[in-house]
Amino acid sequence: MASLRITRFITNLLNSSSFPKSQNPFPRTLFSLHPFTSHAANDPHSQSLNIDLSNEESKRRLFNRLLYRSKQRGFLELDLVLGKWVEDNIRSLDENRIRALVHVLDLENPDLWNWISGQEQPPESISTNPVFTAVREGVMKNLESHSAPETRATPGQPWVRGWDDIKKFRGGPITGNQ
Repeated sequence: MASLRITRFITNLLNSSSFPKSQNPFPRTLFSLHPFTSHAANDPHSQSLNIDLSNEESKRRLFNRLLYRSKQRGFLELDLVLGKWVEDNIRSLDENRIRALVHVLDLENPDLWNWISGQEQPPESISTNPVFTAVREGVMKNLESHSAPETRATPGQPWVRGWDDIKKFRGGPITGNQ
């Protein structure tokens, strides 16, 4: 994340009016290696994502980048959840859904995990994102089918309570905390 922030800072500096374009020693393509920048409201380039679905080679490159970003987040739970969802659905996404996916991939890991897992309520802009909604529905469906209700945390509360949650008191979960 730090390298992405540095790249954005340098790109914004080079594109600002205080740095004359004629004296720019770095070509724009040097800082355009990562085609997906943040969708943050203060990012002027967020609305101009170059999503080219016109030929098979550009689609392949785009899909591979998105798949890599979804599977290599550095947060194992999200790597598994997002990676699997993107792998299963990337071929069926249109341009608007791809933009929604990029928006989800730009979110910070702890916040995204808390929102997807139902530990916290997401902001309105995230909860209306169709990709976020589909991923969250998949997580909740898996949770419903693979874990007993008595082993789950209350919605809106953190999941992890401790590694030794084996039934130690009357009324406690039989095993696990999920």
